[in-house]
Amino acid sequence: MVQHVPDGYHTITPYITVDDARKLIDFIKAAFDAAVPELLTDDQGNIRHAETQIGDSRIMIGQARGEWKARPATLYLYLPDVDATYQRALAAGATSLMEPADQFYGDRNGGVEDAFGNWWWLATRIEDVSSEELQRRMAAQGK
Repeated sequence: MVQHVPDGYHTITPYITVDDARKLIDFIKAAFDAAVPELLTDDQGNIRHAETQIGDSRIMIGQARGEWKARPATLYLYLPDVDATYQRALAAGATSLMEPADQFYGDRNGGVEDAFGNWWWLATRIEDVSSEELQRRMAAQGK
């Protein structure tokens, strides 16, 4: 029997459409150590569909064309070392949205923007926070 969610995928899979799919793939390979298990090109070598793997998650990437316009996305990545990944992302051409810092909700996170306007929030869980404690901390910060 065929599974409704293929092996290696999750119920939701982000799909990013950009003007230069090859450039985005190069960026996420350099910044996030992504693998590229699937890459489909047309007879001119243009990428029509790609799938990248970051950790245990897939991100699909498409080349903008015709009715399929480029559109930015926001993605939240949990990583073992947010600080090192943040630096790699900057070295790969991203611009900083926020330097990594410890947050009241238990993550150390920071953010970068890639050349296509996608926001990548990078995080490492540093503390498990209960819902009650999270609410208390948020109220204490006036958020």
